[in-house]
Amino acid sequence: MSNNILKLGIFGFGCVGQGLHNVLSQTKGINASIEKICIKHPDKERSLPASYFTTDPSDILDNADIDVVVELIDDAEAAYHIVKSALIKGKAVVSANKKLIAEHLEELLFLQSKYQTPLLYEGAVCGSIPIIRNLEEYYDNDLLNSVSGIFNGSTNYILSKMKNEGLDFEVALKEAQEKGFAESDPTLDVGGFDPKYKLCITLLHAFGLLVRPENILNIGIQNLNDQDVNYANQNKQKIKLIAHGQKQGQNISAFVLPTFINPDNPLINVHNEFNGILVESAFANQQFFGGKGAGSDPTGSAVLSDISALTYGYKYEYKKLHQTTVVTYSTQQLLEVYVRYNDKNAVQWTDFESINQSFESEDYNYVIGNIYLEQLLQEEWQLNDNISIVLKAIVEDSPNIVQEKTNNAVVETA
Repeated sequence: MSNNILKLGIFGFGCVGQGLHNVLSQTKGINASIEKICIKHPDKERSLPASYFTTDPSDILDNADIDVVVELIDDAEAAYHIVKSALIKGKAVVSANKKLIAEHLEELLFLQSKYQTPLLYEGAVCGSIPIIRNLEEYYDNDLLNSVSGIFNGSTNYILSKMKNEGLDFEVALKEAQEKGFAESDPTLDVGGFDPKYKLCITLLHAFGLLVRPENILNIGIQNLNDQDVNYANQNKQKIKLIAHGQKQGQNISAFVLPTFINPDNPLINVHNEFNGILVESAFANQQFFGGKGAGSDPTGSAVLSDISALTYGYKYEYKKLHQTTVVTYSTQQLLEVYVRYNDKNAVQWTDFESINQSFESEDYNYVIGNIYLEQLLQEEWQLNDNISIVLKAIVEDSPNIVQEKTNNAVVETA
């Protein structure tokens, strides 16, 4: 593959697809050309000649001249069938669809192995930040303790506006939508689902852990208000939506939660649509990655990086997954959380291991206490619109950590 020009078949020509075309047209060192682009709406005005476009997926999937399928559509279910079909037909695949990848990781591992076809997806996690490649190559033999960060630019933009300009959540959300940082239906972003999908993918490359998205806690920012922001200000902190993977022994916990960030944390200076990732390891200590987490050209550049890697035969080796050390997913991580409420009956008081602080007034009440991650996974916490939850700290060496299930997948070989 390295001696020839890669011929690309692209599914989707929206924000990322156009970004890919833009960066590819300006990059002279990559031997790749766009042969065909499959679109859904043929009557929509396009920036390229009509000869590039088709509405028939078989024009790409059954085209023997096309080497690489680039999947850049919004529909995760349709994207799954495209990616699966391409791998089975022996075509290399590049995707930026984090929901598709997170929900089908185990099957995608199997398909790559069985058909000996690579699947690369750097653009699916934090846009232009090359975190997957670094976890695969730089940290391949390092003992990682945690990977955490701001994995979603939309929510970070909203929280930045609430903090810096005093905007209400709804006003900040509307502004994010107007600027194209948030979708018209913002649930995946503000509810913490988008960073959860990205976290699933990251856990595989960081720790060799396969875990289903539905088993990971995600609590978003939609219930936060100016009282929570004021509390953070009083303590010289900021609130950020953080995706976190933590290793204790051979147990790994993972969650997405609004989090109070201290002034000495590099993530406190990550603003607006930018993302930031902290990697803590036994050998390299703490390292920080920052950059634009979304947008046409940033994500397009990440997709182009994967295409470039394919020109020299690169593929993920999933080194941590194949190491002999077995890791398990655990929800027995003790967390210290801040919970703001109006009605005492909205809080599941018996779920707390301890209450560390409480405050009540006519219009503002909160409690700070220790609670196990397992308890927060219950619907009474996750679906409660009458409280806001913000992480204060991860309690190290949680006393009740137990192994729950082994998540290393057995990947069949062809």
